[in-house]
Amino acid sequence: MKNWKAWCKAAGIRAVKTVAQTAVATIGTSAVFSQVDWRMVVSASILAGVLSLLTSVAGLPELDG
Repeated sequence: MKNWKAWCKAAGIRAVKTVAQTAVATIGTSAVFSQVDWRMVVSASILAGVLSLLTSVAGLPELDG
């Protein structure tokens, strides 16, 4: 059970970082802040977080060793 908790923590941290990076990148593509399509930002960020979690199933370098 200890490994499961460590995996959840590491995968969660990685997913949150990925969501934040995706949001920043998506917002940055707008020329003006008022032109940001917030639905697209949220949608792309959530998708990136889900993909990050699924990728983490293959393994997390943070937990190796």
